[in-house]
This record gives sequence, C-alpha cells and structure tokens, in this order.
Amino acid sequence: MSGQGKLAQPTAVASPAQRVLAALLALLCVLSAFVVIRSTHETRQLYARLQVLEARQWFLQEDHGRLLLEKSYWGSHHRVATEARDKLKFAAPALSQLRLVTP
Repeated sequence: MSGQGKLAQPTAVASPAQRVLAALLALLCVLSAFVVIRSTHETRQLYARLQVLEARQWFLQEDHGRLLLEKSYWGSHHRVATEARDKLKFAAPALSQLRLVTP
C-alpha cells in the first residue's frame, strides 16, 4: 500500500508563545463562562425581588385607595355635622344667645 488509508500527521509544532496564548485564551473563555453564570444568577435574584416589590406596591396602592375613600367619607361636611349633632350633642345657638363683639 502506498500511503492510502493513512492520515497525514500535522508536522507544525506550536511555539511556546503560541501555547501560552492558547492557554490564556482558554482561561479567558472559562472565566467568561463563570461571569455569564453569575450574571444570570443575579438577574434571576433581582427579578424575583422585583416581583416581590411590585406585589407590595400593588397592595399599597390598593390600601391607599381605600384610605382616600375613608378620608373623603370622614371629612365630608355632612358627616362632620351629623357626628357633631348626634354624638357630641352640638347645636346651633339660639339668636338670643349670640353676642356681637367689637374691637
């Protein structure tokens, strides 16, 4: 057989500088992979925190709306007048009880 079936072996030998460069590039690839993993992990943690904060914001906005309605109810003139008359027994003074004060 005159060389058929045999694969030619590469004869080029890498220089020491090329080996160092190849090792450095491999190390950088591994470091880059770890940075991507860490970044992905932090992104997931931050997204979970965002969901918790958005749920809390929704609850607080709902509570704020209820409090605004309650404030509107308790601050209405009719409600204050009714409370003063019924619970505190306030009454408008008779005309004979009014006095005019001049400076």
